Amino acid sequence: MATGQKLMRAVRVFEFGGPEVLKLRSDIAVPIPKDHQVLIKVHACGVNPVETYIRSGTYSRKPLLSYTPGSDVAGVIEAVGDNASAFKKGDRVFTSSTISGGYAEYALAADHTVYKLPEKLDFKQGAAIGIPYFTAYRALIHSACVKAGESVLVHGASGGVGLAACQIARAYGLKILGTAGTEEGQKIVLQNGAHEVFNHREVNYIDKIKKYVGEKGIDIIIEMLANVNLSKDLSLLSHGGRVIVVGSRGTIEINPRDTMAKESSIIGVTLFSSTKEEFQQYAAALQAGMEIGWLKPVIGSQYPLEKVAEAHENIIHGSGATGKMILLL
Repeated sequence: MATGQKLMRAVRVFEFGGPEVLKLRSDIAVPIPKDHQVLIKVHACGVNPVETYIRSGTYSRKPLLSYTPGSDVAGVIEAVGDNASAFKKGDRVFTSSTISGGYAEYALAADHTVYKLPEKLDFKQGAAIGIPYFTAYRALIHSACVKAGESVLVHGASGGVGLAACQIARAYGLKILGTAGTEEGQKIVLQNGAHEVFNHREVNYIDKIKKYVGEKGIDIIIEMLANVNLSKDLSLLSHGGRVIVVGSRGTIEINPRDTMAKESSIIGVTLFSSTKEEFQQYAAALQAGMEIGWLKPVIGSQYPLEKVAEAHENIIHGSGATGKMILLL
């Protein structure tokens, strides 16, 4: 290693597997930004379910080993590479992607995936924007093509993507129903834009939703756990309704006939399919949300880097999300 190379603490994954494969190291070289890159001193990093799928080796995208997980960091620009003139040392920023990984004291990012963080949002909130808000925006605006006045059910509304979807949908003039599995979760959903909330742990909650929406049904369902809910979702849709599948952790049997009479659609969404131009479009809309004040990330559980394995365990097997999980550095 070159003499004088700065070292940092970072989480590394040397083999795919359970949360125990996340190893905290303190001998990792601080990366140096190249052309169109910036180095960020990380203050907080969001934890997303997708990072657990990638770590387990079961996801469609497999990074080369070893690697550092994490895409959503918030912090301060430490150094700027050539041709990254939009930023200077000391700027407060957040990211929607990193090159070197976010579960670390410093993260390298391409300048087009880095955005200014307004003063009114703290670093924890900055780390909660990336995947949740960009995914929710893509699901609602790009995939569902929502129109003001339509109804949307956010199925699993109290986590990072769910709360982002509620806030965006409210700003765009939709009628919002949410579900959550705890009392605290339900309260947070109502505080963040939903008009009505239902407890998805209750046996008859689908009947309650049907009764609430009446004959017409629901225009859009943002679905976080399709392997459990997809069949029920199809019964709730309006004519021409669409289910947007944001998350799924297994298989499910559905009856395709349920889509026919209503001419409904099931549409999958993944943020990683977005083009550079689409990211810029989403960023412009979300930046406006921050300035106006409707984009206000809700922070849930917080973990130090040492407890990253616990964070990965809890984001999948926890008792119900209330806000966005983050790592604090």
